[in-house]
Amino acid sequence: MNSYSRELTTGDRIKLYRQRKGLSQAALGGLIGRSEDWVSKVERGVIPVDKLSVLLEVSRVLDIRDLAELTGRSIALTANGSPEHESVPAIRRALNTISSQLGADLPGAPLSADELVQRVDEAWQSYEHDVDRYAVVGPQLPILLAEAHYASRSANVGDEAEIAQAVISLYHLLQVFLRRVGEQTLSRIAADRALQLADQSNDPVLLGASAWNMAGILTSAGDVAESADLARSAIEVTTPGDDASPELLSVHGALHLAAAVATMRDGRPSAAWDLLHDADRVARRAGVDRNDWRTSFGPTNVAMHGVHLAGEEGDATEALRLADTIEDDNPVLPLERRTRYMVEVMNANRLKQDDYATLYMIGRIRKTSPEEVKFFPLVREAIRDLLKRERPTYRAELRDHATHVGVLAG
Repeated sequence: MNSYSRELTTGDRIKLYRQRKGLSQAALGGLIGRSEDWVSKVERGVIPVDKLSVLLEVSRVLDIRDLAELTGRSIALTANGSPEHESVPAIRRALNTISSQLGADLPGAPLSADELVQRVDEAWQSYEHDVDRYAVVGPQLPILLAEAHYASRSANVGDEAEIAQAVISLYHLLQVFLRRVGEQTLSRIAADRALQLADQSNDPVLLGASAWNMAGILTSAGDVAESADLARSAIEVTTPGDDASPELLSVHGALHLAAAVATMRDGRPSAAWDLLHDADRVARRAGVDRNDWRTSFGPTNVAMHGVHLAGEEGDATEALRLADTIEDDNPVLPLERRTRYMVEVMNANRLKQDDYATLYMIGRIRKTSPEEVKFFPLVREAIRDLLKRERPTYRAELRDHATHVGVLAG
């Protein structure tokens, strides 16, 4: 018997302590402000619990004094259980600096509007397509933020709108980078600043894109009702007319997807699927996959969200059926979106207890994005599950993956 044969997942532990307290799933959900469906999915491993505030609230209700009793391990600062990403301290200092002071000590002339746009676009390209994007992009972000604000303060007449768009785009990049490395608070700061700047612009595309970013933050933090409300209000603001630009269609459609995910997690599956069908109509109007404002919107991403919603409902069979119709190597989609989708397919195979298919998907995820695979709680949960019943035919491969993501010590 291997050392992981009796290890319980966080969901297993929540169920055990809940039953010891004599609480039903509905009762526990009510005490922590969640639905019975949410508790059921957590206990079955359909969705992970990786937000510290939620773990603390569950521990309080279940009278658990040490979070390690709930998680099976000590809680660290990042999603993969390691010290914070090496780029975070400098980013934190930049975000905690008064905006009007950012770039005050930079030598030389400020970047022109075209130069700033190019620098931000290059950073996005690296993040979306480089396999080692966190190591490449992270060190650039603090200095780029300083240069962006320096350029904004020094903008020539007529360049203000172009520079504002670049600054908003940079805050979107900061938001997604920080969220992926486990820095939820800093990520929300970046998203909020982008939303404030976009609101001042009176541009529905900028406002919609920034609301879409903020909705993602709220959903990942568990504030799903607020996320759905924000996305729905932005949908109204971005309603496209007959002559709508492709960018407006992309943002409008992406907001439907954000609202669908949040609504599903809020325990309203019928409404979530309705939103997905609305997104599909927008995608058919758009016609092709695009990546305007990094929304990845188009027919492929709509189909990918169908897999996600089925998985959120716990219907792994339907999720895999839908996945069979999707080409997941579409180069228009950013690497992060393709990776997240592969994680969802992996989790559907995990729920079906198809160990070989689960392991195959873990290998694909790691090959596609060897750095980012470490930041997915569902991947680590899947590896822990496999370690409980590892077989000689795949033991070496599994343990190599477990070491890579930090589940086993190297």
